[in-house]
Amino acid sequence: MSAPLQTICLLIASNIFMTFAWYAHLKDMRTKPWLIAVAVSWGIALFEYLLQVPANRIGSSVLTLPQLKILQEVITLAVFVPFMVFYMRQPVKLDYLWAALCMCGAVYFMFRK
Repeated sequence: MSAPLQTICLLIASNIFMTFAWYAHLKDMRTKPWLIAVAVSWGIALFEYLLQVPANRIGSSVLTLPQLKILQEVITLAVFVPFMVFYMRQPVKLDYLWAALCMCGAVYFMFRK
C-alpha cells in the first residue's frame, strides 16, 4: 500500500476514535461527573494517538506539513458529519456543504504545484 493511502487510512481510523473521544460523552455520559468523561475520553484517545502518530510519520515522508494538516482537517470533517447525523442524531444543514466546499478549496491550494 502506498504511503499516501496508508496515511489516509490511518487518519480515518484515528479520526473515528478522536470524534468519539471528543463528543460521544455529550450523549452517553451526560449524567456522569465530568472527571469520568475525561477518563473515558482519554482511554479512547489513546487509540487515536496509536494511529495518528504513525499516520503523520508515514505521511510526512511524502507530503509537506501543510498538506498533511489540510488532509487531516478534511478527514476530520468527513468523519464528523456522519457521526453527527447517525450517532448524535443531529440534522444536516446546507452550511455543511458550503464548509466542505471551502475545505476543497483549501485542499486545492495546498496540493497545487
